Amino acid sequence: MIELDRLLAATGGRLHGKAFSQRFSSFSYDSRLLSKRGKDVGSAVAIPPMFVAIKTEKGDGHDYIAEAVSGGAGAVLVQHPVNLEEDRVTCIIVPDTRAALTAYARHVLQRPDLTTVGITGSTGKTTTKELIATVLAQGDHPVFRNRGSINGRYGLSIAAGDLEPHHRLAVLELAADSFDEIRDLATLTQPQVGVVTSVSPVHLATFGSLDAIANEKGRLLEVLPSAGLAILNADDPTVVALADRTRARIITVGTAENADLRATDVTITSHGIKFTLSRFPGLDIAAVRVRSQLLGAHHIPLILSAMAVGWWFGIPLETMVSTLADIEPLPGRLRPLKGLHGALLLDDTVNASPAATRAAMAALSLFEDRLRVAVLGDMWDLGALEASAHSDLGRHVARVADWLVVKGERAQNIAEGAMEAGMPVARVFRAYTDEDILRFLEGLLVKADVSLGDRPPVILVKGDRPARMERIVAGLMDEPARAGSLLVRQSAGWKQVQPLVQDRPTWVEIDLEAIAGNVRASRAMVGPEVGICAVLKADGYGHGAASIARTALNNGARMLAVACLAEAVTLRRAAIDAPILVLGYTPAWQARDTLRHGVTATIYDHDVARALNQAAADLNRPARVHVKVDTGMGRLGLLPERTVPFLKQIRSLSGLIIEGIFTHFSVADSTDPDHEQHTAMQLATFQKILADLGQEGIEFPLIHAANSSAMLTQPASHFNLVRLGMALYGLPPSPGITLPDSFRSALGWKTQVAQVKELPSDSPISYGNTFITSDWTKVAVIPVGYADGFRRAPRHWGHVLVRGQPAPIIGKVTMDQTMLDVTHIRGVRQGDEVVLIGRQDHAEITVDQVAQRLGTINYEVVSEILARVPRIV
Repeated sequence: MIELDRLLAATGGRLHGKAFSQRFSSFSYDSRLLSKRGKDVGSAVAIPPMFVAIKTEKGDGHDYIAEAVSGGAGAVLVQHPVNLEEDRVTCIIVPDTRAALTAYARHVLQRPDLTTVGITGSTGKTTTKELIATVLAQGDHPVFRNRGSINGRYGLSIAAGDLEPHHRLAVLELAADSFDEIRDLATLTQPQVGVVTSVSPVHLATFGSLDAIANEKGRLLEVLPSAGLAILNADDPTVVALADRTRARIITVGTAENADLRATDVTITSHGIKFTLSRFPGLDIAAVRVRSQLLGAHHIPLILSAMAVGWWFGIPLETMVSTLADIEPLPGRLRPLKGLHGALLLDDTVNASPAATRAAMAALSLFEDRLRVAVLGDMWDLGALEASAHSDLGRHVARVADWLVVKGERAQNIAEGAMEAGMPVARVFRAYTDEDILRFLEGLLVKADVSLGDRPPVILVKGDRPARMERIVAGLMDEPARAGSLLVRQSAGWKQVQPLVQDRPTWVEIDLEAIAGNVRASRAMVGPEVGICAVLKADGYGHGAASIARTALNNGARMLAVACLAEAVTLRRAAIDAPILVLGYTPAWQARDTLRHGVTATIYDHDVARALNQAAADLNRPARVHVKVDTGMGRLGLLPERTVPFLKQIRSLSGLIIEGIFTHFSVADSTDPDHEQHTAMQLATFQKILADLGQEGIEFPLIHAANSSAMLTQPASHFNLVRLGMALYGLPPSPGITLPDSFRSALGWKTQVAQVKELPSDSPISYGNTFITSDWTKVAVIPVGYADGFRRAPRHWGHVLVRGQPAPIIGKVTMDQTMLDVTHIRGVRQGDEVVLIGRQDHAEITVDQVAQRLGTINYEVVSEILARVPRIV
């Protein structure tokens, strides 16, 4: 509860206009989290929240004041005046809203009548906080706890707005992802009791080492008074080593023999934990049996920490034991949920680190009589240990799980580690999208439902916050309508947020579910007897070949095609083991490497055929090849009259497996009558060649001619394989051929405003001074240029989208930056999203529109987006 007078006194803020309310339920930092109701007090009118306009690295809360007012905010805390009297909303002005929040938090958290318990650690903080707060709530004093995991330098100050005047105990979780954050939070909260749960590799990208992490956690202990209490996890030697950092009394807790508060006779089952309390400082006790519904031995020090704090505050032992037995796992923290087809879900999706994921795997191992499935996503912020941490985890998973499902780029290393440790390849499913995983698991559950009877699978789902693995849990629940109350990150704000982690403020977004849908739509179009070959030339036409390949294969593609061996090797290094056909020229000197990587070559001359045959003998493995016929493209391939003689000659080469034959249409994407006639001629020529070869007894497992255009318009060209190129990416093969509505474009290209400046008339813009302002002009600079594939000449994009409106490009596009005229667009500021391809509000720039402006084709537009632009999936 926030009292206006106290807020003004603590922050030095001032009112702008009238005060329409004197009390506010809480601070809100996100307009999407507001509702029309605040907090009810008895039968009185609901008390509204206060919206705090924070300027962060990713946005300015002042831009969302109108939305906050519409959402029910009764007041706004801002850095400049906003007239809200017509809305009857109180406006408080402070020089710095962040500093004001900290000042208010200090004011309320350092009340003389408030005693604080501070909890930190690499893992287990939130669970420990909830255990301690629930135990202390059995006493005589009202207990406050910070909501969820709002626990950082900024978040804890937001949480302080929930503190009520009647609270006498505060149980606060303190987290750090930057140096000295625990010191600042401990100084702010002045705890009398401190708990350190663990020290493990978390936020290594920031802290760099385990020693630095331990040092950061130890800052909490330094603040404790001599009359206070420090509780340390005796099962973690790194935590115990922090004991000399405090002058407070120390109690160690755990299963270690030297623990002051010790658990023995531990029983860990799939239903929870049981142990005997064999030692309790200050109490002469007979052995007390403690029971918990929490899963996994790693919870024992957390439970004991809650008991130590309860003892310190005078909670009777028997009360603590009965209270702890009733506490259920928290959302997203190894919480058992009912899943589809009788499956048991272990929802551990709140976050992930190597230590926390190993603890989750230990919990999964408890279900020895069930099929155990681990569904794991990326772990973030691991610095130089990122690859090895994921691989090591995979090796651990192989010892526990029967099936492994991974999601995300980093998690592919988990799969690699698991297979290196002996997990069968057939028991590993790799994906990049929630939908692919849900489709796979649905199929697995249906099979398990039939084969396992009354022993349905147990599915552990875990990943770090950006992986959003809770969406997978929601899709597996037998009652998905309950997701809002049972899962983490279910608020309106979280559901709108797509975590965006990238290397640059210019990026490409790839909708992999659009790719999946396009493959499935193509399969429906050609029928079950015709295979799909996904064409991934030029890094998947600029979309990112590895993730596109995995998604296409997961949705029914039978093989992949690339332009050259190097592109095939890139896919192999991404652990893509599907058949890959090189459509272009493979020189004879690459024959051995082609076979080493298990790649299929295209052949059309004797020299390459003989080189591949020799490589097959040298390496003792067959060379798979497809023969290409030039029926009227004038590009690579055998001329029709040479095809039969060529094949009759090379079929004697014992090292070759002649797997396929194909041709390529030159104008299948055109509706011009002459072009349609040419396509018909090419098809007829190819069909005659096949007939002639049949008379010679030469047949092929795979026959293909149709590219995307022919797949859409020439059913007779489908044979038993089609090559899905531009249609795979949701782009029409030409202006004359439209895609069915079931296809969807997958690529969006965005950047941000780097600077906004006002220039007078007669100001030159960019190199060569080719553009001179004719009037006062507001210019926005965006960090994208021709070195990214954002065309400079002879034509450029023309305009991009800013705040849903076209912003013309002015001056020459430079290597890394481009200038826009945003004079007509209100409120443009640094950090605003700029759309180069895609939709913004009601406006859209499509790839085909860009191609038309540049005087080229959509193929070139997407393929020319350079590799330095990160792809976000």
